[in-house]
Amino acid sequence: MKSLINRIPFLAAFVFLTFTSFAQFPMSDELAKSSLKKHITFLADDKLEGRLVGSNGEKLAYEYITKNFTQFGLKPKGTEVFLQTFVSNKNFNPHATSDSGVTPISGHNVIAYIDNKAENTVILGAHFDHLGYNEYGGSTYRGEKDEKPKIHNGADDNASGTSALLVLAEALSKNEFKKNNYLFIAFTGEEEGLLGSNYFCKHPTIDLAKVTYMINMDMVGRLDTAKNSVQVGGYGTSPAWGKVFGTMPPEHFKIKFDSSGTGPSDHTSFYNVGIPVLFFFTGTHSDYHKPSDDEDKINYTDELRIVKYMYTLIGKLDAEPKMAFTKTREDSSAKVSFKVTLGIMPDYTFEGKGVSVDGVTDGKPASKAGIKRGDIIIQLGEIKTDDMQAYMRALSKFKKGETTKVKILRLSKEKVFDITF
Repeated sequence: MKSLINRIPFLAAFVFLTFTSFAQFPMSDELAKSSLKKHITFLADDKLEGRLVGSNGEKLAYEYITKNFTQFGLKPKGTEVFLQTFVSNKNFNPHATSDSGVTPISGHNVIAYIDNKAENTVILGAHFDHLGYNEYGGSTYRGEKDEKPKIHNGADDNASGTSALLVLAEALSKNEFKKNNYLFIAFTGEEEGLLGSNYFCKHPTIDLAKVTYMINMDMVGRLDTAKNSVQVGGYGTSPAWGKVFGTMPPEHFKIKFDSSGTGPSDHTSFYNVGIPVLFFFTGTHSDYHKPSDDEDKINYTDELRIVKYMYTLIGKLDAEPKMAFTKTREDSSAKVSFKVTLGIMPDYTFEGKGVSVDGVTDGKPASKAGIKRGDIIIQLGEIKTDDMQAYMRALSKFKKGETTKVKILRLSKEKVFDITF
């Protein structure tokens, strides 16, 4: 998942624990969980060196994904068999020495298809790239001075989503649901600005007018069992979502819905071309965009439950007509410009007033001031930070080098810290 700085806060709308009958998943739990682990273990191995777009690690990853799509009997739907190659001339490297300052990078989407000769197509996607050695930035790790660059393996971000995509591809290849076609896309370049999904939407290999909806899986491997909440974005992109989710409350977790069709991941590219979307996400954690995001921290039991829930959702929509698209609210925080940061990771599942701190980056203002994980920021300067929009508006008032006060709740007691940006 690319930078969370402009993440849209999720609405406090929950579906709580209750019963549901899953469509019969065509793999045993043992086999499916083993497959998830196999895929993540390979993709998050050091030998792939963080799967940076355009790198040899990306190549090893797309070859692995291609091999699995082939084994499942899926048809290639790229421009070069399973691959769709693109070149981006975005200025990734601010220290580039060329006159233009541009580093051209070749990326490779992997695209596979189940052709049921149906009228409409469902797109399932996940990005498989990550940060490599942090060549293009994005890491939240602050190591020792002169420390050698470290591999960012991205087990949760987003080997977890890619593994979910592969398991769903294998399950759907059993051909139980035949009223739609199914297109599977493993995107690259997401971390550098949704490059792969944006390219696909501008150069689609199928008719996008025939796409009924798109599901994006990004960071679905670290469900916090204490919070037990899966975040689902895109709820407002079609009236059909409310109807179908109302018929299938999850059994083992609760869902927090967000209506917006945009966010820091690949579903945004599809929303922007008028396709209903969903975005499955288990939340951030202290290893986000750090070298410590490794395979041994994945919660396989709950990732499988999420995969099976998505399979049930797909099954319920298989015989439905093409879904209507609706535009969603624009998040006002996305329009706020600011040049400073506290260096915190917000907890987007928090329901109370204030901004709950889910992580603190070493060496950043919050860490230096003494703010800790679990603190709730209720005021920054003169502005009360009741929610993320207010927090971002408050940040926009400050410049680098300025000092102000931040008021927090820690174990229900107010504390005030001086903080310098």
